[in-house]
Amino acid sequence: MRTLFKNIKELIQVREQPVSFLAGAEMKLLPTIKNAFLLVENGIIADFGKMEKCPTILVDEIIDTTGKMMLPSWCDSHTHIVYAGNREGEFVDRINGLSYEEIATNGGGILNSAKKLQETSEEDLYQQSKIRLEEVIQLGTGAIEIKSGYGLTVEAELKMLRIIKRLKENYSIPIKATFLGAHALPSKYKNNKQAYLQLLVDEILPVIAKEKLADYIDIFCETGYFTVADTESILKAGKKYGLIPKIHVNQFNAIGGVQAGVNFNALSVDHLEVMRNEDIEALKNTNTMPVALPSCSYFLSIPYTPARKMLDAGLPLALATDYNPGSTPSGNMNFVVSTACIKMKMTPEEAINAATINGAYAMGLEKKVGSITIGKQANLILTKPINSYSFIPYSFGNHQIEKIYLKGEYWKR
Repeated sequence: MRTLFKNIKELIQVREQPVSFLAGAEMKLLPTIKNAFLLVENGIIADFGKMEKCPTILVDEIIDTTGKMMLPSWCDSHTHIVYAGNREGEFVDRINGLSYEEIATNGGGILNSAKKLQETSEEDLYQQSKIRLEEVIQLGTGAIEIKSGYGLTVEAELKMLRIIKRLKENYSIPIKATFLGAHALPSKYKNNKQAYLQLLVDEILPVIAKEKLADYIDIFCETGYFTVADTESILKAGKKYGLIPKIHVNQFNAIGGVQAGVNFNALSVDHLEVMRNEDIEALKNTNTMPVALPSCSYFLSIPYTPARKMLDAGLPLALATDYNPGSTPSGNMNFVVSTACIKMKMTPEEAINAATINGAYAMGLEKKVGSITIGKQANLILTKPINSYSFIPYSFGNHQIEKIYLKGEYWKR
């Protein structure tokens, strides 16, 4: 199958030479080609350039995109979309003055979601998760990471991971799975945290390895959840089973988790709403990607990741949704990009880079998606007619997507 997109008003995120990720001042640069063509062969980007150099070859389909722009699909490297039900009651509790921590102390939060998930059948949970996945694809997400962590029992955690595996098998976008058994402490283990952590290591990790259920291992390193020592223990155990480390860290408090992530060569450290100078210094000249989750800050009314300070210090940054039932019930990467510009003072170029190539890197997918590069999968966003790519973050609350293409084929929910 050969498809030619022609008369593209502007082809965005063009990388003739592959890059792994962008950092600091590099993120201000977003290469584009105006009045461009893009050729896709068997789902892979085969050629692109100015229209004056458009090849005259036999193709199966020609798509005229006059007045419209094209860019790689969003790469969402942090989601929890496999969950049961919702937590709208807690949304009202927060409006009435309770904090996230108070809701959790009262039996809400992650434990609330875990109880619902444990009571939900695997088929029902798959159907709920499938709807969410299709929604975010429609909103432009073309690669996604999905975490467990709302099971908190051996059976429920494995149920989540098997559902993620099933989604991988049934959808054509790249999906990465993360084991987040250390998301919270189940009530049963509230006085014996070490026994729960040992349960994760002894009973779940061997099954994950045997069934190939996860790519990454994650932990919520935070006051009231898991310590730096807990984090180091879990990441070490995961590495023995071939799982690459990631960390939820610095959401409410900075307790040394960033440094632990760097020491374990974590692929990403995520949240980072609270960043000390020593945390920024620790991330310099490493291969660990900082990931900001601005929708979470918006929904919980907590500080935003200090993107400007981090980028000006030369760090890279990725953007992701944190789609989950408690703190971010939205998987809209368009809103994430807008919020990064509006609240975190990122330029449109920086935000688009963070949501594409850097997001791909944070999932280990930088060689497959995230830029317009020959040989990469043709997961693409075709915009509506717009004046410039800056209109994408400018038009917050809307999206400027006309069509989504996965492997070069029009995707319709």
